[in-house]
Amino acid sequence: MGNESSTVVDDSTPPSVLEARNLEGVAKYIKQRSVQRVVVMVGAGISTSAGIPDFRSPDTGLYSNLAYLDLPEPEDVFDIGFFRENPRPFYALARELAPGQFRPTIAHSFIKLLYDEGLLMKHFTQNIDCLERLAGVPGDMIVEAHGSFATQHCIDCKAEYPDDLMKAAVAKEEVPHCLQCQGLVKPDIVFFGEALPADFFENRELPEQADLCIIMGTSLTVQPFASLPGLVREGVPRVLINMERVGGLGSRPDDVLVLGDCDTGVRKLARALGWEQQLEAMWEATKPDQGTREAEQGPPPTREEQLQDEVDRLTEEVDRTLGFSSAYEERVRRHLEGTSSQKTDSAEETTRRTTTTTGAGQNDSESVGGLGHVFPHLARANKSG
Repeated sequence: MGNESSTVVDDSTPPSVLEARNLEGVAKYIKQRSVQRVVVMVGAGISTSAGIPDFRSPDTGLYSNLAYLDLPEPEDVFDIGFFRENPRPFYALARELAPGQFRPTIAHSFIKLLYDEGLLMKHFTQNIDCLERLAGVPGDMIVEAHGSFATQHCIDCKAEYPDDLMKAAVAKEEVPHCLQCQGLVKPDIVFFGEALPADFFENRELPEQADLCIIMGTSLTVQPFASLPGLVREGVPRVLINMERVGGLGSRPDDVLVLGDCDTGVRKLARALGWEQQLEAMWEATKPDQGTREAEQGPPPTREEQLQDEVDRLTEEVDRTLGFSSAYEERVRRHLEGTSSQKTDSAEETTRRTTTTTGAGQNDSESVGGLGHVFPHLARANKSG
């Protein structure tokens, strides 16, 4: 699908309350009916253009870059049981996800515009990135169904942990501990094995009161969030702005499907409402101020300082990797020692086939479980031994 979104209209089913099943029809409905109760539901697609990496894309997804943490499964980084045993992998990843690094998208600014216009009743999000908050949407208007980085608590005594200390710990990839009981602290993100926030269940029936529902950037496959659009009353328009049709949307007479990326879709809706310039100005205001950014960062580093920073970063990365993986390294050493002592004909034949197919360098990587690029010293030690 290209950058240009397209509105899908099913002419065989005439709308019941909309003039037409398109964004112009939605805009007229909002104005003529004096709509004031808009419920918005969003997923990860609303943040894609902000540059936040997803979890599962090959090579670039966050899970694919967790190999050096030696997790039994990549998803364990968000497992509460695993976190209790070893919180360090999560805090190695948290710095990549924590708020402050990414600018809200124009879709986030559109939600803020709905609020400013007095139309937003509640915003439901599956995201943990807090970009709605950074766009200016008040926290009490947001239901973060899977939690977020906005707050943090001790997992034992449930005491709240100060924001400034949490930011400092995440920046340094350190594990914070409760100031009261010394228990582990984590952001209020819902981990595997935890219940959804009470706020979600307290507001779950609100879609039944909506005059309009807008769904953006979600596959609607994760329950119970996926059930929310179905709670909207018959005869209330539902607008889907998404790369593909999901959740049975489009089956009702007043459903409008806008297939394409979220930013393009909200721009088209804003244009239909006569809000285009206002939206662009609001989004422009989210851009970090150059003067403030320069004041925070100080003068640009010299070439020598840049080189030293890079050396320090690489050194820290190596130390961190080895710290995470000492137990795995010992298992690999034992595996290598056992492998080198086995001289059977079948093993030699397997080695010859592997070398012929992939080359000697690849074979070295395979000999350490496919992580030769992470533990090259182990491959070298095996070769010299």
